[in-house]
Amino acid sequence: MNRALREAFHREYMTFFEQAERTRRWNVFTDIPWDDLPASATDEQLSQCAETFCGVEMFLPDYLKAHLDLVGGNYGQAWFAANWGYEEAKHSLALREYLHRSGQRTETQLFDYADQVLSRTWHRPYDEGRQMVIYGAIQELTTFVIYHKQRRLAAGAGAHVLAEIYRLIGRDEMAHTRFYQRMTGLHLDADRDGTLRDLAHVLRTFRMPAEDVLPDYEARVAVMRTAGIDAGVFLREVVLPSLGALGLTRHDLPGPRERPAVDTLIRPGSAAT
Repeated sequence: MNRALREAFHREYMTFFEQAERTRRWNVFTDIPWDDLPASATDEQLSQCAETFCGVEMFLPDYLKAHLDLVGGNYGQAWFAANWGYEEAKHSLALREYLHRSGQRTETQLFDYADQVLSRTWHRPYDEGRQMVIYGAIQELTTFVIYHKQRRLAAGAGAHVLAEIYRLIGRDEMAHTRFYQRMTGLHLDADRDGTLRDLAHVLRTFRMPAEDVLPDYEARVAVMRTAGIDAGVFLREVVLPSLGALGLTRHDLPGPRERPAVDTLIRPGSAAT
């Protein structure tokens, strides 16, 4: 990667970081209305989804290693990865605290679950740095869509504290999405044809991490189908907005114009993170 592109990434990171510091930072212990938990409804399906999302977030060390191994001397990307890791750690902690403070999981249950989850290892799906940037843009937006739908379900069920947690987390996920989209745009400016090939490849092979790493995957996915994430939603709310943010349409992508592959977590009626 040439110096001009590295410097452009650094400028994007500084913009991202300044906006985060000024407008988006939140505190797990003081910005979530924990005192409202007694009046906030509980729902086992919503709790199992929250537990599942918490489990996916536990692979943070694997995610960070996968990204940092590819960025080399790229300061902007490396520092973004560190900041991203801090924010994702809060997401996992907030969901874990919710499950414990609401009385839906004991400490023993949560530690047992963590032991199950962390007995596995997540491996990055692509070995090229640019493909991982594109993957990040798609993955973060998919996660935002899922959390947004979970927030609506929680609010509708009267689980207002959980809904507020999803609001805070979703705001972070959208900020991550926009950063990855801007980095993908810089790659397009530097090498349009190569980036379009990578974008088409990632869209055709994309899958969320949960299938490969979560215990009791099939049972959890059956519960998460309440979120209503299916292939059509993935196309309308993730793929097309992602292309639009880059000033592209499906007709700009090389190769077969097949519908992007959809991981089993986002087949008709399912959800993922």
